[in-house]
Amino acid sequence: MSRNVRFHATGDAGVLRLDEVDVPAPVKGEVRIRARALGLNRAEVMFRTGQYVVDPVFPSAIGYEASGIVDAVGPDVDHVSAGDAVSVVPAFAMTDYGVHGELVLAPAHAVVRHPDSLSWEEAAAVWMQYITAYGGLIDIAGLGAGDTVLLPAASSSVGLASIQVARMVGATPVALTRTSAKREQLLEVGAAAVIAAQEEDVVARVLDLTNGRGARVAFDPVGGPGVAQLAAAAAPGGIIVNYGALDPRDMALPVMDVLGKHLTLRGYELFEITKDDARRRAAIDFVLDGLSRELLRPVIDRTFTLDEIAAAHRYLEASAQVGKIVVTIPE
Repeated sequence: MSRNVRFHATGDAGVLRLDEVDVPAPVKGEVRIRARALGLNRAEVMFRTGQYVVDPVFPSAIGYEASGIVDAVGPDVDHVSAGDAVSVVPAFAMTDYGVHGELVLAPAHAVVRHPDSLSWEEAAAVWMQYITAYGGLIDIAGLGAGDTVLLPAASSSVGLASIQVARMVGATPVALTRTSAKREQLLEVGAAAVIAAQEEDVVARVLDLTNGRGARVAFDPVGGPGVAQLAAAAAPGGIIVNYGALDPRDMALPVMDVLGKHLTLRGYELFEITKDDARRRAAIDFVLDGLSRELLRPVIDRTFTLDEIAAAHRYLEASAQVGKIVVTIPE
């Protein structure tokens, strides 16, 4: 039997339980993993509270990211073997698989052998953040050398990953955050500049940093009325890639900025990349290359034990972290 995270009704973190479950042997196209660490994401909070793109089916498993040791493989799985150290790419629906638990099943296409240099905690913090950043910045926006990119909510795991991805391709990452409290931490992880949106004139700072041209790319998980600032700070021909709704209010775009600067607003979600075989392989190759050259390195804010899973969710919801929240499972 395995203790796996499940919930039997939507609600706050208190609905999460460690249920004893019998995990079956993997069938064709599946891998069974004995987990060592679990990565937490805001998507799991939304799923748990019934605010996600799919509704849970009870009792519901949960979790997109895990690292651990392959326990068994199903027929026709030949890219990993029992005993391999692997981590899981979010390339499935949580209504089909949930990988937060001691012994879990995952679809084989979502299981990757990661570099030996990563700890279990780091390996559980790789794929959601770096593929999200790769997809929005590289695959869609074509970010490259000489570009300036604006990164709202920059202290999130995806924000920090985006700083590193931008640096990897020679772009200039400008971190946006609400106050200056996290300024030094953001500079330490590679931000070229930090703008505290509640304390500074965002548009004036961006224009100053770009010699009046503006930023070609904005990678935005916030949405809401604040998108107007991103449009005003954008360069002619710029693109705003929106990948979240931390502010659930409707966007308000200044039409003359959109028309006069020929701006593009593009909605984006991770699964555009991870559910497309060719794009997923390209993303994995990009991330593995960055990890192997130590240009990408997950930032861990805090770890919790499996018994503290509810506390870990509450900490994530408080939005005080700089980096990834990881849950550990001892051997």
